[in-house]
Amino acid sequence: MSMDTPDQHQPHLSASQPSAPSPTETLTPLEQEVLDEYARLLGNLNNMSTLLSSLAANPSAEVLDALRGLERKTSLVFTLLKASVYSIVLNQQIQDQEPEGESLGQSRGNDGGF
Repeated sequence: MSMDTPDQHQPHLSASQPSAPSPTETLTPLEQEVLDEYARLLGNLNNMSTLLSSLAANPSAEVLDALRGLERKTSLVFTLLKASVYSIVLNQQIQDQEPEGESLGQSRGNDGGF
């Protein structure tokens, strides 16, 4: 048994299918302007949807090349981040292994010239 969503039974709206108001309803100029803007917005969104669908189906060589470059840069940043984290962890382990007196003297720079 398949479950249908309510959207599947509603007709697809487009700018070419304005709903005609009943004779008793009249629109103010502002309301008509708002409806016209919504119709224009709907047309623009439909155009954008069509363009995005075609781009997703057939990506251009320029987009693919740009994505490859981005992938290289991202992997370089990831590698540098891992190296930085490793360095921090390693330094922390080294500091934890030093005796308490040595690390205090070195951190202040008061080693007496030794």
